[in-house]
Amino acid sequence: MASSSSVLCEDQLQCSICLDVFTDPVSTPCGHNFCMICLKQFWDSSSHCQCPVCKTSFAKRPELCVNTFISGLAAPFKKSVQVKSSSAAEKPTQSLVLCEICCEKKCVAVKSCLTCMTTYCGTHLEPHERVSSLKKHKLMEPVENLGDYICQKHERPLELFCRNDQTCVCQFCTETDHKTHNTVPIEKEIKEKKTEIEKTRAEVQQIIQKRLKKIKKIKHSVELNNKTTEKEKADVVEIFSALMRCIERRKAELLKVMEEKQKAAERQAEEFIKDLEQEITELKRRNTELEQLSHTEDHLHLLQIYPSLCSPPHTQDWTDVTINSRLSVETVRRALSQIQETLSEEMEKLDETELKRIQQYAVDVTLDPDTASSFLILSDDGKQVTCRAKKHLLDKLERFDFSICVLGKEGFSSGRFYYEVQVRGNTDWDLGVVRESINTEKEITTSPEDGYWCISLEKKKKYFAYDSPPVSLSLKQAPQKVGVFVDYEEGLISFYDVDAKFHIYSFTGQTFTEKLYPSFCPCIHDGGKISAPLIICPVIQV
Repeated sequence: MASSSSVLCEDQLQCSICLDVFTDPVSTPCGHNFCMICLKQFWDSSSHCQCPVCKTSFAKRPELCVNTFISGLAAPFKKSVQVKSSSAAEKPTQSLVLCEICCEKKCVAVKSCLTCMTTYCGTHLEPHERVSSLKKHKLMEPVENLGDYICQKHERPLELFCRNDQTCVCQFCTETDHKTHNTVPIEKEIKEKKTEIEKTRAEVQQIIQKRLKKIKKIKHSVELNNKTTEKEKADVVEIFSALMRCIERRKAELLKVMEEKQKAAERQAEEFIKDLEQEITELKRRNTELEQLSHTEDHLHLLQIYPSLCSPPHTQDWTDVTINSRLSVETVRRALSQIQETLSEEMEKLDETELKRIQQYAVDVTLDPDTASSFLILSDDGKQVTCRAKKHLLDKLERFDFSICVLGKEGFSSGRFYYEVQVRGNTDWDLGVVRESINTEKEITTSPEDGYWCISLEKKKKYFAYDSPPVSLSLKQAPQKVGVFVDYEEGLISFYDVDAKFHIYSFTGQTFTEKLYPSFCPCIHDGGKISAPLIICPVIQV
């Protein structure tokens, strides 16, 4: 006859609760099998009695008896599992508490009784489930340090929890030291604490998810930054390469001019030397004739030839004749000017590249009517602001009382943002950003120290950046549309002439600790006439 082990496998004799080979297997009325201890613990922890597998409900808890047939089949598998367990390195999830009644081989405890002060296995716990007087005993999950669950003062089970002192107490404690305190059964407190724990766990899980999303966002940002940096590095290399090529080209041209001038000077010097040597030869000949004449005794000959020999020989005036092979300052200046032109062209390319890059951080800015000075009129869509004669408006804490300003509705406390404003036709204006705590009840001091970063046009022609100290700006042309870019973490605020693709000015090395709001200040009047509005424009990629 085939053995049971050859017919059955270990999985077929496995409890669906503990996922181990049956120990004291019992059967439910619906026909499913479980370990006796596993099934009892399952029912003890549930508010109603049902099968763990098929969920069949039982009006009354069934009487459980060990199924000896299944127990006999499971025995060899159980033994083999124990051998494997003893030979393999186990990783227990918790230390096992053993029954205090078992004499020879200690069985695993299933409950501890606070009344008996004893820990029982399933077999020795049976009287507590059968005898009426024992059923009233306080049972709990098995623990080794059972004495810790007994009141040291009254030697009674710690069945209650004092919420005033946040400690476990016995029934006698509530009649003495904790008489007026708020005490509840430990089970109730545990249930509430577990509810709070689950709530806290849910909150922690949400926080974890937010952190994980943030990590993902940061990693994505790093990837984008790496790609952007690589592109910017390539642009910078190209710009400097072009500049270096220009410099090398101008240097080669200057060196060639210098060499040509040097060769021309050498040729000229040779010609000068040749003429001088000819004059020297002629002068030596004249000197010889004069010497001979000075020693002649033929007086008649001396007097006859003297007039022709004593007249100065014809020679060139060499006083101001010089050899110059040096480049003129103007020649060098022209070369440097060409380099400067090339540099300006490359700077324009860089500005265009930079403007294209930062336009991806465009945000939708809308004017906040609650902050608008009483001198200002806002359009219905919140995209335009114009000056007007002062009109009484409802006072609000956020409204500018003395400065002709209005802020954007949304503030920014991190990241990067960019927006564009049409300034065409406005003769005086300020544009920039302000910190959230700006004092709107007094006239604004336009400086970074006071939380205001802006550029301005004054009297149609003077442009300023209100840095510390203010900086006068020299622009190639009057900007018609101004772009404003802020990098909060970098501490950078930059302004651009959008149409000319030209960088106007940057505030660098700033430290921001609160929200920044876009700020708009159109002029009051232009010769008694109302100026054109400042208009927030949709950003169109260059």
